[in-house]
Amino acid sequence: MPSPLTFHLTDDGAVPNNPLLPMLVYKQALDLTNSRDPEGAIEALFKDNGWGFGAWRNGIYPYAHYHSMIHEVLGIARGTATVRFGGDKGEVLELAPGDVAILPAGTGHQRLSDPAGLVVIGGYPATGTYNLCHGDKPADRIAALKTIPHVPQPGSDPVRGRNGPLMALWKPA
Repeated sequence: MPSPLTFHLTDDGAVPNNPLLPMLVYKQALDLTNSRDPEGAIEALFKDNGWGFGAWRNGIYPYAHYHSMIHEVLGIARGTATVRFGGDKGEVLELAPGDVAILPAGTGHQRLSDPAGLVVIGGYPATGTYNLCHGDKPADRIAALKTIPHVPQPGSDPVRGRNGPLMALWKPA
């Protein structure tokens, strides 16, 4: 499996992103071509690697949002989507089945396309607290700047486990 792509996203004045940790994207982390249950395959991968907490099946909101008290993983089970990460000045990526994005706390994300049949599996590590912040609410950003540095490090990479690249790329300073 190839190494994940890394993106260092900066604060854009509305979305704080994470000043220390890069966002990671595994393109084709799983080959779901012949899978009868791609949702289950992604859920099992995340659960096996300690990122199955608060797991959900849905899409990605069409507005800029982020989580300031927990890290998040997104796996594409069905369909494709154009997603902007990092706020208005961030990275626009095309995601397809089998792709996995790992978002450090504070990373903005927003679905730009409105595809039919999109199914995303989301999950969180055991550490942290779920919250939802909006990119158009300055009060959310102000509070997030205080909480993001204190979000606990996960114990594993949601795709490759305890020895995965995330563990080195997110190593505390």
